[in-house]
Amino acid sequence: MALFGKKTRYTSVTVRKRDIPDGLWVKCPGCGEIVYRNALAEALQVCPKCQYHFPMSRAERIALLTEPASWSEWDAHLRSADPLEFTGATSYREKLEENIRTTGHPDAVSCGGARIGPHEVALGVMDFAFLGGSMGSVVGEKITRLIERATAERRPVVIVCASGGARMYEGMLSLMQMAKTSAACARHRDAGLPYIAVLTNPTTAGVMASFATLGDVIIAEPGALIGFAGPRVIRETTQQELPPGFQTAEFLLDHGLLDAVVHRRDLKTVLIRLLDYLAPAGAAVPAPAP
Repeated sequence: MALFGKKTRYTSVTVRKRDIPDGLWVKCPGCGEIVYRNALAEALQVCPKCQYHFPMSRAERIALLTEPASWSEWDAHLRSADPLEFTGATSYREKLEENIRTTGHPDAVSCGGARIGPHEVALGVMDFAFLGGSMGSVVGEKITRLIERATAERRPVVIVCASGGARMYEGMLSLMQMAKTSAACARHRDAGLPYIAVLTNPTTAGVMASFATLGDVIIAEPGALIGFAGPRVIRETTQQELPPGFQTAEFLLDHGLLDAVVHRRDLKTVLIRLLDYLAPAGAAVPAPAP
């Protein structure tokens, strides 16, 4: 009992925590697990626990789909103007400059020629990190030029889509890109040439309502959000409850909008098989009869 009668003096000891660099771990939106970022990169930005597909940069997309050293960018010099002189809390010019600085690219899509397996294709890759992948005049122009050059050179077209829709900062000029890109798709189809659309998370609004869903074959990554308007807008407009999984790739596959839902690790293989069928390697696609 004498022990309890003594006054015990405690001294505080400062334990220095080992410095851990930021950014090594990321929380998966699909399952909530913490995933080591390097492991995520090795898995093609797919969660190893629940297979949730994280966004990919355009450089990662190009490396995933194309043969080494086969990519050649087209129309990289195009830059967005500010026709409406849009101002707000932040002006359009300031937003453009910020996104150019953070992404290292002049706009939300990169277009060029590449080889996928043995096939020479015209490839477009959209990037949601640049202003939500929104389609303004430059995105519409680059997509249109990509398709028109592919038609002239008799190449198949592959476009990887990721977008929040038309770019509001350019008003009606952004909406006009829907018609322009759709017309280019029609001319490419009339020339008897294939177009494969790859829809990733998210593909919505004006892009979804134009070239993204005009492919001869339309495939999507698992769990991708695809739709014209958001669920809340549709619910309020129709005054109906929406079914579970509405606007997911799997739901749209079941209801006929998509031809396939393809895991990212299999995407290149599937594209090669489709191109083998639609545009056999080494054989020019014959022009349609006049």
